[in-house]
Amino acid sequence: MAALETGRHRLPLLAVSQAQKEITHNEALVMVDALLHMAVEAALSAIPAVTDDDIGKSWVINGVPTGAWANKAGQIACWIGGSWRFVVPQEGMRVWNKSTRRHSLFISSQWTTAPSIANPTGGTAVDSEARAALAAILQYFRLLGILAT
Repeated sequence: MAALETGRHRLPLLAVSQAQKEITHNEALVMVDALLHMAVEAALSAIPAVTDDDIGKSWVINGVPTGAWANKAGQIACWIGGSWRFVVPQEGMRVWNKSTRRHSLFISSQWTTAPSIANPTGGTAVDSEARAALAAILQYFRLLGILAT
């Protein structure tokens, strides 16, 4: 019989006659903890040096990873303490990247980050009110991590 799991993130489910249900329950809680309000430390292809202080931290795997991350490009690696857990991203998943202070969105099987957009300058007619409004909107999007700073 195949393991019982949720459809979207493949979290383990309890079986009716299962022994040691706490193991399955704890594993599900660990993954929920990693997925809820997802924030990653950075996007890396090399496994970072981790300690017990890094338990619960996550990274987006990019490039051509090796070692325990081999064949996991695009996935999210979560350090649980003593081992890695991997999350296969779903279409529309959003993560906050702490190192870039920006959101990334998983679209069409890849992580996408909004481009940098410069404040408006130049033009033949200067409209300071419109320019100030555009600058405020762009600043707000940068604050939210939607646009690069």
